[in-house]
Amino acid sequence: MNRKSKSDISRILQTHGNMLYRTAYLLLGNPHDVQDILQDVLLRYMEKSPAFASGDHEKAWLLRVTSNCCKDCLRFRRRYSCIEPEHIPEYFSAPEDKALIQELYALPAKWKSVLLLHYFEGYSVKEIAKILNLSENAVKKRLQRAREALRLELTS
Repeated sequence: MNRKSKSDISRILQTHGNMLYRTAYLLLGNPHDVQDILQDVLLRYMEKSPAFASGDHEKAWLLRVTSNCCKDCLRFRRRYSCIEPEHIPEYFSAPEDKALIQELYALPAKWKSVLLLHYFEGYSVKEIAKILNLSENAVKKRLQRAREALRLELTS
């Protein structure tokens, strides 16, 4: 299989780099995701090593791959949406909700992590056990203790 060389990649970036960046940025709106997408596009270009009849075909192929990678990224975001922990208080306007979040952040890390993964990220006990490298029983116990600690703090 004929692999693309560094000079081919440099030429692609010089010729089409700005256009690909603008296209991905318009679709995603996040410069960090755009950089990841452009890396994926260049990797696919190197792996597939397509032969083009003209520069227009190359440009069209690069745009299509960029567009498809952006769609995949957006689809992933929709399917696995998550909230950054530091932004959680912004989603709650009622004072009692803010108090709950403050109490949640005051919990020990081992309890807080299972609560965040379970209630905010939507993971099951089995998935949390795999993520944290714990037994399912340990995850259940941590959830129970965290709930009880929150209940005691909020009722006192």
